[in-house]
Amino acid sequence: MNHLLPTVMLITVIAVWGWTFVVVKDAIAAYGVVAFLAVRFAIGAAVMSPVAFRRVGLRSIRTGSLIGAVLAAAYLFQTFGLYYTTPTNCALITGLCMVLAPLINWALFGVRTGRPYWIAIAVSLAGLVLLGRDGWNRGDLLTLGAAACFGLHIALLDRYAKEHDAGALALVQVGTAAVIFFGVWPAVDVVAWPTTDVWIALAITGVLATAGAFYVQTFVQQRLSAARTALIIATEPAFGAFFGYWLAGDCLGPIQIVGAVLMIGAVLAASTHSEPSRGDD
Repeated sequence: MNHLLPTVMLITVIAVWGWTFVVVKDAIAAYGVVAFLAVRFAIGAAVMSPVAFRRVGLRSIRTGSLIGAVLAAAYLFQTFGLYYTTPTNCALITGLCMVLAPLINWALFGVRTGRPYWIAIAVSLAGLVLLGRDGWNRGDLLTLGAAACFGLHIALLDRYAKEHDAGALALVQVGTAAVIFFGVWPAVDVVAWPTTDVWIALAITGVLATAGAFYVQTFVQQRLSAARTALIIATEPAFGAFFGYWLAGDCLGPIQIVGAVLMIGAVLAASTHSEPSRGDD
């Protein structure tokens, strides 16, 4: 199978995700975490519906609802984490999901996890210690929860995406997350109309980073293994750190830079390890 097109598509998505760490950081400070997520995912579902709604069936609803609930949990952890920490830290810690995804895939579905992953986990933990040597804040810890949820999301897609239409499964995921966020919104944030600046951020994240991105991820994971997907998504921390430095002025000290390099290196090294029990590469 030719992997060039899905690889290019996914790299484009990852660059957008890295950029939106900064976009979302500013928007949630003005509007609220759950409020922003609710409108963002509603926009994503609305954009996807004209193309994918007719292809949604009972099987897609059952599977997509489960995966969508995991996705909602991941974004709640990540976005609350981003509220309390920097875009750079959030991107770097979220990147650990690429180490965790094959491990979760092994634990749940028996897809074998080799020694490189265990080594990568140890190195990543060392990097985390260095990254947080000046003290872990609540945002860093919440983002760690997000990394685990995103790892589970990747493992579930690896298991089930090939059995479903990509657009239908992506729509159900995004729609499920939107329903959860709208249900939680009144208990957490004030229900209010977004400002113009927030609407711009919502349009960017709703259309590009939600509707487009999750359709592409589902499409790609029908064609690439979890390990190959993880290798590509592992570049997200680098994009996030770059945009955090360029657009938000984030800075890391020398020890923290060493920690960040260890984390990104461990993720990249682990993700190049193939999954021998799968024959789709």
